Amino acid sequence: MPAHAPAYQRLDVDERRRRLLDLGAQLFVRHSYAELSMAAIAREAGISKALLYHYFPSKQAYFVATLQAQAGELARLVAVDPELPPAEQLMRALDAFLGWVEDNAVGYGKLLEGATSHVEVRELVDQVRAASADRILAGLSPDAPAPPPLRAAVAGWLWFMDGALTDWLEHRDIERPQLLGLLLGTLLGAVTASGAPGVAERLAAG
Repeated sequence: MPAHAPAYQRLDVDERRRRLLDLGAQLFVRHSYAELSMAAIAREAGISKALLYHYFPSKQAYFVATLQAQAGELARLVAVDPELPPAEQLMRALDAFLGWVEDNAVGYGKLLEGATSHVEVRELVDQVRAASADRILAGLSPDAPAPPPLRAAVAGWLWFMDGALTDWLEHRDIERPQLLGLLLGTLLGAVTASGAPGVAERLAAG
């Protein structure tokens, strides 16, 4: 047997990739995108730079894959029982999302910053926002396509939520339940203003 352990463990492909993505979630919170290099990431991971390039062809690809993994984790976290009333589904999912943002404040802030400077990050954020809109609209208008004013109201509210979250993380002078009430109230207001028949009542019921 060798006197010393190897510099890194031999892991299967899926496990190595999972560990690298977990590491990325930590590194891109502690450092800006520009501060990190593939060599530095490889040192942090305890592997060769060649092995890191085997999994991710570039730092940008590694960054985007890290964000995609976090988005998948978030999607699982906010999943709720589809049999619940729409209002209850929304409240539970939104509260879970606010909890995740609160626990990952720095990372969430960097995600929003990255969306302004990296096309791939912006596309990922847009995909998450579109999926969120689809889920909300499916709950509010389950039997027919959402009317255009309702679709616009929900899309606009999601942008409003980004702004409210940015303010919340910057100032930290609003309690989470108060923010949850604000977001639910503004969505109800936007849905009501859209004029879609019966939809506001469905959202308010619960």
